[in-house]
Amino acid sequence: MLKNWKHAWLLLGSVGISSIGNFIYLVSINILVYQMTGSAAAVAGLWLVGPLTNMVMKFWTGSFIDFRSKRKIMITTYLARAALILCIPFATSVAFIYAFLVLLAIANSFFMPSSTTYITQMIPKEDRKRFNSIQSVMTSGAFILGPSIGGGLILLTNIDWTLWMNSSFFIVSAILLAFIPEKEIIDRSSIPKLTFKQVWSDFHVVVEFMKSQKFVAFFYLAFIATMWFTFAMDAQEVVFAQSVVGLSEFDYSLLISITGIGSVVAAILLSIFSKKVSLRFMVGVGVVMTTVGYLLYAFAWSFSSIAFGFIILGFFLVFFNAGIATFYQNNIPTDTMGRVTSIFQLIQSVGQVIFVLGVGVLADLIALRMTIVAMAVGMLVVALMMAIMVFQPKRQSYFQEN
Repeated sequence: MLKNWKHAWLLLGSVGISSIGNFIYLVSINILVYQMTGSAAAVAGLWLVGPLTNMVMKFWTGSFIDFRSKRKIMITTYLARAALILCIPFATSVAFIYAFLVLLAIANSFFMPSSTTYITQMIPKEDRKRFNSIQSVMTSGAFILGPSIGGGLILLTNIDWTLWMNSSFFIVSAILLAFIPEKEIIDRSSIPKLTFKQVWSDFHVVVEFMKSQKFVAFFYLAFIATMWFTFAMDAQEVVFAQSVVGLSEFDYSLLISITGIGSVVAAILLSIFSKKVSLRFMVGVGVVMTTVGYLLYAFAWSFSSIAFGFIILGFFLVFFNAGIATFYQNNIPTDTMGRVTSIFQLIQSVGQVIFVLGVGVLADLIALRMTIVAMAVGMLVVALMMAIMVFQPKRQSYFQEN
């Protein structure tokens, strides 16, 4: 049991503030690229920068992370992101902006496995579900606050000033993290050199883990598969909502706000009642109901029907994500978590690129609605399989909370 939550709250504050910064940056960079190019394709390309960068980086980032201080890596990546965002307004062409985006994606490729491992090291098993539930409040709140703050700052000033102010969010996150004591004792003499041989050896460590923990690996890969479907559908969300369902820009903005409110309500309820909601319920029911939300979205014909689907989606996605995070933290050893996480994220990124490009091609060959329906049905198949596995009595040990 975590007796002193002071450091946990500092960590939550750090992650929450950086999440708001991420959404402000996302709004700003989309508008900036569109203003400079007038091209929807150039804006759509922003979706692929992260996954394509991960496909290059994730082969070896885990080998670097597992043998070094996760806290220091997180602080360094926060400061790197602050510096890079600070420089974006000085970019004279879209090519330079994309170069900065690649560098930001590189920093993020180090941050994600490091933060996952650091949280697992810092938070005891019996407190992880509550921690992840509270973190979901931060993330859901950032989903609403980030774009609102970003839009407000752009209206009051301009995109350049918004980006400069945005960098301060990551500086504050780094400062908060600096107040948390180091949890690891790193023997510098024992750190292996980052060579191809070491990376290849670490890749085999991950493969051996997957062989020895087949259910954990298969179940998390199933989760990644659901992320492929959602990522592909989200990439077409604006076009689908406006061109197929017929929503206006105002309707779509309102729809996103409604989804965010649903997520915040769910996150608050989950943080309050986390001890009474089982991990199996969070994952099993969460994945099925999230998929139901996407199905309603795929078959929507009006604002009210698509809003109903988004409310369900936003509400239960909080349960699903918090549950999966807890499952992952409880079943992956921290000494190899950086390497395992990096390889899983590599697989996720490869799938995201394939699915986004595939959906784009399919949408040109057949109706966009049929493409989205096919994605939602495919996700339903994976979701039902996951739910069945979650509630099998023989799998109960994987979802223990103490």
